[in-house]
Amino acid sequence: MKKRIWFNRWFNTAYHFINLIKNNDEGTQFEVFGTHPNINSAVLAACDYAESEPTICGKDYVEYCISFCKKHKIDIFVPKNQMLYISEYIKEFHNIGTLVLASNNPELLRTINNKPKFYDLCKRHNIVELPQYYVVNTADEFIKAYKALLNEGHMVCIKPVSTEGGFEFRVIDDESDRLGRLFGELSYYATSDEVYKVLSLNDKFPDLMVSEYLDGHEYSIDCLAYERTLFAAVPRKKLEGRVRLLEHVPELHEIARKISEEYKLPYVFNIQVKYKNGVPKLLEINPRMSGGLHMSCLSGVNFPYLAIKLLEGKTIEVPEPKFGIKVTQIDKDIILA
Repeated sequence: MKKRIWFNRWFNTAYHFINLIKNNDEGTQFEVFGTHPNINSAVLAACDYAESEPTICGKDYVEYCISFCKKHKIDIFVPKNQMLYISEYIKEFHNIGTLVLASNNPELLRTINNKPKFYDLCKRHNIVELPQYYVVNTADEFIKAYKALLNEGHMVCIKPVSTEGGFEFRVIDDESDRLGRLFGELSYYATSDEVYKVLSLNDKFPDLMVSEYLDGHEYSIDCLAYERTLFAAVPRKKLEGRVRLLEHVPELHEIARKISEEYKLPYVFNIQVKYKNGVPKLLEINPRMSGGLHMSCLSGVNFPYLAIKLLEGKTIEVPEPKFGIKVTQIDKDIILA
């Protein structure tokens, strides 16, 4: 009998995760359910059953999820949308026979989702170097923090404390070509005057991190773990454009091992670090499958499928990852249901 697995609202690259689970080398069969507010989401094209999901949140969304699992007899639920809320009710999902691929520690997830709070936690455990940063709520606090970091010899960047991806990230550069940024490619640069003027439109705004800018190589480390045991860690080095290098870096593996042991993040998670002066510093942790996980799977480690086996309490055999592989992505036309 096929196992029923459900992906709620995910980003488009979950299309690859679903196919990696379906095409596992053990012949385990799955029937994949997918939901998304946008019925034309590419993820749904990889599913056997798809429908639109409501745009609700909190307990209302959790109740929708429990109802969906009951109705479709879901064996395994792989949440991304509102994972934090869902993690608070994992026992209720288990009570109806549905396993949830998420941490059952919502307090940790809340901390990870707030970068300053998680950075404070990391400071206490001294696992990984952190960038120097300030948290500000007013335009004047921004200028004060900006000048303090500048006086330390740092380039400066800003980012909301709770965000996903790099879309809201900006590098502060008063020497940048404003005309070039206006008519050139999409830029992540802004001047301090521009930022100050925008922030001044509000007396106070949500927490904003003002941080030293890390100008070295950036790595995204995909990890497979359970109960403090790290089974695999594959660092992806960001090269030009959409090119990535799967690279064996012992110090990054050690960081992944320490984070796995200290925080007991289960199944699949992702660590992002960036170098400065030869030192890797933490950007963030994603307690879920990362958007580029399918590239790390080219190492020979089928992260999504092995994570499902760990969730089911099964013993896994993890192949030694292959490194030195340079990968990229291309757009692919697919037929939507």
